[in-house]
This record gives sequence, structure tokens and C-alpha cells, in this order.
Amino acid sequence: MLTPDESEKASIGVIGGTGVYDPALLSDSKEIKVYTPYGPTSDMITVGDYAGRRVAFLPRHGRNHSIPPHSINYRANIWAFKKLGVEYLISPTAVGSLAEELRPGDLVIADQLIDRTSGRPSTFFEGYEVAHISLADPMCHQLRKLIIESCRKNGIPHHERGTYVCIEGPRFSTRAESRMFRAWGADIVGMTLFPEASLAREAQMCFANISMVTDYDSWKEGEAVSNAQVIETMKGNTQKLRKVLQDVIPRIPQVERKCECATALKNALM
Repeated sequence: MLTPDESEKASIGVIGGTGVYDPALLSDSKEIKVYTPYGPTSDMITVGDYAGRRVAFLPRHGRNHSIPPHSINYRANIWAFKKLGVEYLISPTAVGSLAEELRPGDLVIADQLIDRTSGRPSTFFEGYEVAHISLADPMCHQLRKLIIESCRKNGIPHHERGTYVCIEGPRFSTRAESRMFRAWGADIVGMTLFPEASLAREAQMCFANISMVTDYDSWKEGEAVSNAQVIETMKGNTQKLRKVLQDVIPRIPQVERKCECATALKNALM
């Protein structure tokens, strides 16, 4: 698809696991295959209406959760959202907690990011142009504010700040690594926020993360992360997440954006 028609465009995007998406949320929906210069996206993108807004959803790991975090084609995914006209991108992720007060089942609206990945292509500017974007504050403060307000209004246990350390995966951290991340001041650990955040900034999108705590990682004595534990906790977390998305999506502004995200390339290009 070279140029999407109006029915295939959306101003709001959600990229998350298959458990996040409920087909009943969207009306007049259709699946779209977007061809990108970077190869295939994780899956087809579903575009539909919710509360009068066009929303695009992509399962980050594929609909059958068959793509591990280190193999996700992040550039293709973000480029495809940009092609569809997405200006606001919400990125739900599952994370481990690095702090006692961040309990399994809580949501964390991350505001900072530490990159511990290796070899993931993390820029669109590899050819004729060079861009040095600012990622001092990797999340859109306006979009974060809407998400936080929704959590408060719906009485959802949440934390309004958090530093997310992104590891390569697919393995979980050793105890020594987990303790090191805590010493660095990180609050949560996951495998997918980078390079999503940096690519979204290069694409001049408003980007925000909602982290769903599934476990205490391996720093805590007697704790060892298991996939079964993560899946079980995720079942409850996704219900909270859907409630937040249902509340936030209709309240996203439909006016010209004035935040720094919208003009991220203004002073970044060489």
C-alpha cells in the first residue's frame, strides 16, 4: 500500500500484545497491510472507529505472540503508523518491578528510559540525512497527563513516574543484573520500549508508555520470574488497561499539536 485512503487513516495508534486488543472496541474496522522500506510489520494493522476517533492497533509480537522482543521490526512498525497518519501512539508493555512499592497488578506511567539493548536499528536516518533528536524526556508529557488522569478517575492502582530499563531479551535478568538496575535508580524492567520511543520521536509522534507490572523480577529474595506468572498477572492487567484506553482515546485533542514531539526534527537535522 503506497498511499492509504481516508478509511485507512488514523490519528491514534496503540501497539501492544494481543490481549490488549478487544475487537468489540472498534466499529467499522478493517485489517490493513502496510508495506514499508524496512520490511514487514509485526502483523496486519487493524483500523477502526472508537467514540468518533479513528484508531490503529498493531500486535507488537504478532497475533500469535510469535515474534520475540529482540526480533521485532521496530522501524517497520513505527513507519507504518506514521504512514497511516498516526500522531498519538500509546505503547502498553509488560514489565518486572524493581521496587517493593510497585506491585504486580499496578500500572506505571513511565517517564524515563534506560537502553540496555544491543544491535537494534534505532533510527530512520541512516542515509543522506543525519538527525540528532533530543530524547531527554522520551515520553510526551501531554499524553502522559491524559493517561494519569484516567487512572486517577477510574481508581486504578498506578504510579505516575518511573524509569524503564529496556533489556535485550528474550531471557529474563540475572539477580546481579536486577540488583544493578535497582542501584541505577531504575523502577521497572522490560524488553520493548526501546527503540519504539526514539523512533516515535523521530517520526514526530506523541508517544506514551503504560507499563503493566507482572512480577518482582529477580532482585527480590525468593522471587524468580516465570512465563506462567507473567501470563497470569497479565490477565488482570489487561482489563485495567482497556478501561484506561477506553477513557483516554476520546479525550485526545483534535487540534494542532503544540508539544515538542510535533517539531522534534526542527533542530535535529544536520
